[in-house]
Amino acid sequence: MRRWWAGERPASGGRTGSGPAQDGTPRGGPPPGSAPEGGPPPDGSHGSEQHGTAGPPPPSGPPPYGTPPDGTPAGGTPLYGTPTGGPPLYGTPPDGTPAGGTPPDRSPGDGPPPAASAHRPFPASGWVRWLAALLAGALPALTFPAPSLWWLAYGALVPWLLLIRSAGTMRRAALDGWIGGIGFVIAVHHWLMPSLHVFIVLLGALLGLLWAPWGVLARRLLGGRPSVRRAAAAVVAVPSGWLAIELVRSWEGLGGPWGLLGASQWEVAPALRVASVGGVWLVSLLVVAVNTGLVLLVAARTGARTAAGGLLVACALAVAGVWVWAPQPVTTGTARIAVVQPGVIAGPDSVERRLARGEELTRTVAGRDVDLVVWGESSIGAGAWQDPGTARRLAALSRETGADLLVNVDARQKDGSGRSGIFKSAVLVGPDGPTGDRYDKMRLVPFGEYVPARALLGWATSVGRAAGEDRLRGDRQVVMVLPDGDRGLRIGPLVCFESAFPDMSRRLVRDGAQVLVAQSATSTFQESWAPAQHASLGALRAAENGRPMVHATLTGISAVHGPRGERIGEPLGTEASAAAVYDVPLTRGTTLYGRFGDWAVYGALAVLAALCGAEGLRALRRRPAPGRP
Repeated sequence: MRRWWAGERPASGGRTGSGPAQDGTPRGGPPPGSAPEGGPPPDGSHGSEQHGTAGPPPPSGPPPYGTPPDGTPAGGTPLYGTPTGGPPLYGTPPDGTPAGGTPPDRSPGDGPPPAASAHRPFPASGWVRWLAALLAGALPALTFPAPSLWWLAYGALVPWLLLIRSAGTMRRAALDGWIGGIGFVIAVHHWLMPSLHVFIVLLGALLGLLWAPWGVLARRLLGGRPSVRRAAAAVVAVPSGWLAIELVRSWEGLGGPWGLLGASQWEVAPALRVASVGGVWLVSLLVVAVNTGLVLLVAARTGARTAAGGLLVACALAVAGVWVWAPQPVTTGTARIAVVQPGVIAGPDSVERRLARGEELTRTVAGRDVDLVVWGESSIGAGAWQDPGTARRLAALSRETGADLLVNVDARQKDGSGRSGIFKSAVLVGPDGPTGDRYDKMRLVPFGEYVPARALLGWATSVGRAAGEDRLRGDRQVVMVLPDGDRGLRIGPLVCFESAFPDMSRRLVRDGAQVLVAQSATSTFQESWAPAQHASLGALRAAENGRPMVHATLTGISAVHGPRGERIGEPLGTEASAAAVYDVPLTRGTTLYGRFGDWAVYGALAVLAALCGAEGLRALRRRPAPGRP
């Protein structure tokens, strides 16, 4: 049933607008001769319905229901209450408030109902509102690389939240959340269009549904005129709802944790310090909390504004406290690590020419006291790896440079359990050939490296660039130990978008890795934002765990980040074909995130559970007792 706010539509038989109608109907009140809503007709007869029906015409004379300028009906009784605060004179007001009670979707102590929808700054429905929601949802994409407008993240959600706040119904709020979610997903993953084509719209529509409940939550807490209590709840619960969405879509089958809002702060030192306490999850919480507070400062009444301002100050003080007191790793030495990036090599014999270019660049680091040389993902293709001569060539390179090589093989092979198939593997090669240390990629890219439910969705290979044959998954993470001559350096390899998963890096560090190494190849998306976004993830993984991270690619961007997330040296861009040597600081110690893990996620889920419980109790309390009408 449509709920009308005061001043938006009369309780019965009247009209919208200001001033009385021609029949003497006062603004928002019943016409003369009709029964007041929920009460008896003015002549004392009984109406036929709960809300009253028209009775005999009133006696002649001045209208008994004339409305003075202050809104009080003739006789001195307020329109929706009595001078002593008793039950409303006319039963249920237009906002749906029961006698002496609270509007159905508002908390006790909330302020007056919001203004009529005619005064809202956004259209109530239609294609204009759809477009506004789509654009508002897409706006946060500008905070990620390559634009890297990190400062925009602290206000990028404000237009979207204001739109949701103006929704006339919860259904409309859910729709605003869904349409905005579609805009967010497509904008953040737009570089997938060459591979997914029209399927990116389907992907956006499906993942966008995650934001529909968030729209309802935001409308519930930010809509109308929030009280101080509701404003405080919004600053905590709205970010928690956003974090729940990030948790769900971080599942590998839905594409993994790409485009987490906290990842936009990869080059902001205070945010990286926060990540060392609660991971990228805590950074996302703080960013959304600031956006929610700004919405309250813009649109709420004085009390709620004060509460929002106080909570924003509290957030700033918390970040300052983290900056001062959060434990940081202690530097114990350095390791010299070389990154080899052959660049874009396409056309006939590209696998062999890429290998030859990698060898050529690796020889340039000879004599520079390098501990480890890292090649990018798929640096050795199937044909080359199956040639016994390839292992001999790599062993010769290791002897010539005086360093072990970490290469990456995309080929058909067997794993330790005897399974045979195509694996993407990080392989360590020493002076005598492969050392036996090998890590098989565990988390595969949907459609890029396997097709989910291939029997049902296999036709996607004929439309986009989906994998023709599924890669096989590894079954465990591996920490590789270099020879004693290299001081027993322990490295934790990751392949491709595994660097987006905070839990994988944390596990490697807990298993003793001193350096995190990610091997990647984004040549399919060479001219897009993808290479910069992928490289930026290294800063977050490094800061979260207090360990340096090396991000080596075939075609750029290759980069190295120190244990606090700071950039080490200059990255190799997408136009480079080169080798670079980095002095990587080694550390000991454990960050709070490394010790306690994803506690921010669990806290957010607890907040949402408490909110659902409170809403359930309120619903039970509003339910009439048995035997009462």
